[in-house]
Amino acid sequence: MGQSLVANYLHIVFSTKHRESLIDHVIENELHNYLGGICKNLECQPIKVGGHTDHIHILCMLSKKIALVKLMEELKSHSSKWIKTKGEAYSNFYWQDGYGAFSVNPSEVEIVIDYISNQKEHHGKKTFQNEYRAFLKKYKVEYDERYVWD
Repeated sequence: MGQSLVANYLHIVFSTKHRESLIDHVIENELHNYLGGICKNLECQPIKVGGHTDHIHILCMLSKKIALVKLMEELKSHSSKWIKTKGEAYSNFYWQDGYGAFSVNPSEVEIVIDYISNQKEHHGKKTFQNEYRAFLKKYKVEYDERYVWD
């Protein structure tokens, strides 16, 4: 083959440390835009960024030029440093160490966009922990409950 063609849709999920509700309405949109900008700078085209008070969802195309672990390192480290510059209320902001990254079938991209768009409504009924467990079950990811939340 003369060229490398890649289409890796990823649904990335990660939370604030100890799932603290630190993403408030004051910073929410700017944080989502900032995370999307990091993706774009790394050639991981952002499709939808959203979340709730204690976690983030990112739907993006993983670039053929970067490993997932590097994307996650850049997203978390740069956004954590950036949010701390936004005022005293965010001085103790940290992300949880882990993350979830799930492949998305191109035919389901619109479903994931809608899902991310409706996070506030969704979390009126379900906690982040239950949401995340459901993702792990759906994608058949084996895990040990003792290590998922720390």
